[in-house]
Amino acid sequence: MTGSTPTPRTLVQREAIITGTGSYVPMRIVTNAELAQQLGEEIEPFVSGTLGIETRHWCGPNESTADLAELAARRAMEAAKATPESIDLLIVATDTPEYISPSTASVLHGRLGTTNAGTFDLNTGCAGFVTALDVAWKYIRADERYRKVLVVGAYAMSRYLNPRDKKTLTIFADGAGAVVVEASDQTGVLASELFADGRYCHGMGVFAGGTRTPITHEILDEDVQQYLRFVQKYPASVNEEGWPRIVKSVLGRANASVEEVDIWFWTQVNRSTIDLVMGGLGLPASRAHTIMHKWGYTGSACLPMALDDAVRTGRVQDGQLLMFTGSGAGLSMGSLAMRWRTAVTGARAGA
Repeated sequence: MTGSTPTPRTLVQREAIITGTGSYVPMRIVTNAELAQQLGEEIEPFVSGTLGIETRHWCGPNESTADLAELAARRAMEAAKATPESIDLLIVATDTPEYISPSTASVLHGRLGTTNAGTFDLNTGCAGFVTALDVAWKYIRADERYRKVLVVGAYAMSRYLNPRDKKTLTIFADGAGAVVVEASDQTGVLASELFADGRYCHGMGVFAGGTRTPITHEILDEDVQQYLRFVQKYPASVNEEGWPRIVKSVLGRANASVEEVDIWFWTQVNRSTIDLVMGGLGLPASRAHTIMHKWGYTGSACLPMALDDAVRTGRVQDGQLLMFTGSGAGLSMGSLAMRWRTAVTGARAGA
C-alpha cells in the first residue's frame, strides 16, 4: 500500500478558569442575642469567640433554596457577562434541596432559561461546592462541547433546625454562592482531591424524609428526626489533621508549597479550627478569608460566598494561588487549588 501517513492531531489542553462570582443571603438577620433569648440560656462567648459567628441570615417564610440559588447565579452570570443561552452545564451543590424530586438544578434551569444546558444536583454535604467545581473542571477538560459551566452552592438549613437545639440553632444559616467556570488556554484549576469516610455517615444529618425513614405522623409527633441533628461527635482530628493532609497532597500535585498560597478558603463552620490549622501550617491566620462572622455557616454555599466576598472587596488579585477546602457530613471532604486569572476576567468577576 502507498500513501502518506496521517499527521497526528495536536491535542490542546483545555484549562478552566472562573470568570464570574455571585452570592446572596436572605434579608432576615438573626443575632446571637436573639437566639439566646429564644433558647433561654446564654450562648456567648462561645458562639462569637470560638465559632466566630456573630450574626446569620435565615430564609423568610416564602423563601427557599431555589430562590437563593437563582439570585446568586444571576449575579455570577452578570459578572461573567454570560447569557443564559451560553451556559452549557448547570450544577447545583446542595443537601437542602427544593424538593426530593425533581432536582433543584431543574428548578433553577427553568428560572434562568439556560436552554442549552444539561443539569444535575450534587450532594456531598458541605464539601459540595469543591466537588462541583472539580466536576466542572473535568467536564471542560474532557469534552469540547462544554465551554461554560455554572456552579451553584445553595443552602437553606434553617428549614431543618430544631428551635430547641442549641448545638445546631446557633451555627447554621442560609445563603447561596455561584461561579461561572469557563474553558481557557490559561491555567486556572491546578489540582484537586476528594476524600470520604462513610463510617461517619450517621454522625450528622437530617435523617427523616427519605426512603429509610419517611415522614409519618409518628415521626412528627416525636418531633426530633425531621430536624438536623448531631448524633455522633466527629473527632477533632477530622479537620485538624484531615485539612492539612489533603491540601498538602493537592499542592504536591500542583507543584506548589503551602507558603505559596495567597488566600485560603476553608469550610466556614469554626474560626478557631481555621486558626489552629493555619498555625499548624506555619501561616498567619490573616491569609484565610472568613465570612462566618456576618453570615454564619452556610454549608455547601460557604466557599463560593467567601470567594465572592473576597473578589468584590478587592482581596483577590491576578495570578494569586487560591486554595479551597470543604468538609462536612458524610463524611465528605474536597480540596482544590486554583490560579486566579484577573487578567482574563478583568473587572468582570468583581463587577
